[in-house]
Amino acid sequence: MKRREFLLGSGATAGALGLGGLGLAEGAPELVVQPASFALRGQMTSGMVSLTPNAPPPVLYGKQGEVMRLPVRNTLPDYTAMHWHGMRIPNGMDGVPYLTQMPIGSEEVFDYEFTSPDAGTYWYHPHCMTMDQMAHGLTGVMVIAEADDPGFDSEQVVNLRDFRLDDADQFLPAYTARGAARAGTFGNVQTANWLTEPHYEHAAGSLVRLRVVNTDTTRIYKVHLNSAKARIIAWDGHPVEVEVPMPSADEPLLIGPGQRVDFAVKMPTDEGQTVDLVAKFPGQKHRAMTRLRAVGASVARDLRELRPLPANPAAKPDLTKAEVHEFVFGWTPEGGQPNNGFCGSLGYNFWSINRTPWPGDAAQGVGPLATLEQGKSYVLRLRNESPNLHPIHLHGLVFVPLKSNLRRLPPLLTDTMLLLKDEVVEIALVADNPGDWAFHCHVIEHQKTGLTGFIRVV
Repeated sequence: MKRREFLLGSGATAGALGLGGLGLAEGAPELVVQPASFALRGQMTSGMVSLTPNAPPPVLYGKQGEVMRLPVRNTLPDYTAMHWHGMRIPNGMDGVPYLTQMPIGSEEVFDYEFTSPDAGTYWYHPHCMTMDQMAHGLTGVMVIAEADDPGFDSEQVVNLRDFRLDDADQFLPAYTARGAARAGTFGNVQTANWLTEPHYEHAAGSLVRLRVVNTDTTRIYKVHLNSAKARIIAWDGHPVEVEVPMPSADEPLLIGPGQRVDFAVKMPTDEGQTVDLVAKFPGQKHRAMTRLRAVGASVARDLRELRPLPANPAAKPDLTKAEVHEFVFGWTPEGGQPNNGFCGSLGYNFWSINRTPWPGDAAQGVGPLATLEQGKSYVLRLRNESPNLHPIHLHGLVFVPLKSNLRRLPPLLTDTMLLLKDEVVEIALVADNPGDWAFHCHVIEHQKTGLTGFIRVV
């Protein structure tokens, strides 16, 4: 594994985005979870799930420190619930069935309302019938704008995700027992914003904020840009405060499911030239996931003109007083079916935290993996005892990596830690958001087969 793989992953306008956009700071129409159809490859694929009948879920826009109102109506026959990934919001708005709310039944509405203290790139997805609804399309990006404009000319959101289709472009089963017990079941159609190699136009010589989000259920994307005139400015929603080397074809950036990266990009000065977001897939050559195409006369901007992104107001842990908690992620000998109530089960358990599989979302008498005292600092030691990689996501809180037994970790504020094979990572946080917070692997097949739990802040 190359140095920069260790480092991070392993360590505008609606028109410019190429996706529909909804501003939500002053209220919005209902977000309707509904059946959808779309031509993902050649023929129309039916059985999809989105917030529109014929397009990807829209980018949702809010502003740091302003109220967002998001009424979610469910029109599916199955239950659902919406989680706002990476956002430090009140526990009752986190969207985890049986832990923070009851599932949303057919034709029911749940009114989500919160104020994000943080700016950055986040995303949303269901936390009930999670595998089925996510694998069929219900993953969307959420952008929380800074209070002060950092100075970009435009921005581009890229939502990376797979779909698993047969020769007739209809859905294959979203998961397999073999996949769930290993690295997950991979899709065979890789898309950006539900499209194959989409092109988006931006002014020549302009400064573009490129927001890349991995909303896949399984795949870890290995990416780089083909342009030297760019830099990483945010990771998992939070501004980077240390220099982060740009990835390359030989040393790509690994973005696990749930993770995000923001690039500041200087567009080429000549019309028709492109900046490509390139990914490498096993057994394939590098290929562009999306292309930003320069148009018009150059506006001759310079990356040095951008104002630094202001730090989000996250408390810094006091390591001199931090209590340590250990978590072991691995397989389980107990293969029983979890009790997930209305929220679906894959029918078996393969995975565990601290050698105990999650008994199910609706199981009774399940306690927290750890109880943290509000306002205190903690170190969580995360140990991967399996040969598979696990993007470990903590709801409602943010943390900073401290050290690993395998690599050097930059101190980047995050909500998701991608654990390597046999890796032990220590992370630090301040328990500053009360409630019961889900703590799980974001390979959804792992989450739904035992590798989940919750942490309580009191």
